[in-house]
Amino acid sequence: MISIPYLTAITTLFSYGLLFVFGHIRDLFRKILDWLSNNNLQGYAPICLGFEDFYVRRLYLRIRDCFERPISSPPSAWIDVVERYSNDNNKTLLRTTKASRCLNLGSYNYLGFAAADEYCTPRVIESLKKFSPSTCSSRVDGGTTTLHAELEESVAKFVGKPSAVCFGMGYVTNSAIIPALIGKGGLIISDSLNHNSMINGARGSGATIRVFQHNTPSHLEEVLREQIADGQPRTHRPWKKIIVFVEGIYSMEGELCKLPEIIAVCKKYKAYTYVDEAHSIGAIGKTGRGVCELLGVDPADVDILMGTFTKSFGSCGGYIAGSKELIQYLKHSCPAHLYATSMSPPAVQQVLSAIKVVLGEDGSNRGAQKLSQIRENSNFFRSELHKMGFEVLGDFDSPIMPIMLYNPAKIPAFSRECLKQNVAVVPVAFPGTPLLLARVRICISASHTKEDLMKGLEVISRVGDLVGVKYFPAEPQKQ
Repeated sequence: MISIPYLTAITTLFSYGLLFVFGHIRDLFRKILDWLSNNNLQGYAPICLGFEDFYVRRLYLRIRDCFERPISSPPSAWIDVVERYSNDNNKTLLRTTKASRCLNLGSYNYLGFAAADEYCTPRVIESLKKFSPSTCSSRVDGGTTTLHAELEESVAKFVGKPSAVCFGMGYVTNSAIIPALIGKGGLIISDSLNHNSMINGARGSGATIRVFQHNTPSHLEEVLREQIADGQPRTHRPWKKIIVFVEGIYSMEGELCKLPEIIAVCKKYKAYTYVDEAHSIGAIGKTGRGVCELLGVDPADVDILMGTFTKSFGSCGGYIAGSKELIQYLKHSCPAHLYATSMSPPAVQQVLSAIKVVLGEDGSNRGAQKLSQIRENSNFFRSELHKMGFEVLGDFDSPIMPIMLYNPAKIPAFSRECLKQNVAVVPVAFPGTPLLLARVRICISASHTKEDLMKGLEVISRVGDLVGVKYFPAEPQKQ
């Protein structure tokens, strides 16, 4: 639970209050002008009416230049950020031909595979020549190549499960799989800070949804006990099945899941566990096998393991790993497998090659070096941010470290000042976070050198002082 400093909470609420009041005043004048000019569509309901539309027009557009920044290079340790300008208060952002070389602290390139790699890249190019960029077909038609079959075998072996199935998009892996796993008469118990893909998948399933306090096994047990006692709504019949959804590393908090305790609760009440390892697989654990390896959990104790290839493996797509019966069932019932175009063969080859590097099957120890490097980089960067006085969320070993900003005026100020000093960061605000909990999310990579990290820390410290987001006293420097 994030506790907002009292004064910060007041100033943040006051700032949002001003923005909302002036936004509604501008909307009132807009309605009057539309009425006078007969510029409205008679008989039509507004197609974009709602809080989200108001938020985008009156708040987001003011700081739109801090988001969607185009890059013109691979998302490695340093990137080329294309410069833009606007002549209409950010309604339209025009690209220039200039680009700034910036330290990349925003991409999920945890192991550095997103850039050219001496082992992966030649094999990806060869697969492109052999298989083409797309299969132009779903997996059940003509979209399964020898590479896809090999990838599913490799993933299952890597995560310690009997079988796996792969999909072309990480987000869809959750949103399309969950409705195939559970439906009406089932119960989903979801961590309050689970990713939007799981939330949408749960909503689309038709199952009853209950939420437990973030990463709190004791509250999970309370919810489970209460729901099992009550049964289904109205009929009070026993639930057909119960699945508990959690993440390995929470993407907006950088926090590790309390997986051993959660599994113990699920076993006690005979509930299935579903773990989303999008940000943890490949990034943590001695051999990169994710949160199960890091926390000493047997993968057999987790019923369904989900992960993506878009972070540590430098590719695209996602996977579900579980029992052979489960995977066979999903291959015959999940729309993302039956109807969606399969993963691009070069993307499949990228994942295969990256896994081989991580496991040392490329004949080198680069994989072990990368895993050691990201752990050292992450823990060093987190420690230094704490010493400077920033409020940093998350746990050690996690490559995600959100720095709390809170105030809406500090979101663009922090982002723009960092960009001026050639450091690219990603601010996150509503709807990605609750309205009052804006932050900038730092993502560390194994490709960052010590000099890169020192450069980032120096700039972030200066900008933190300028913007006023160091909410704790800095630790004195050792002589």
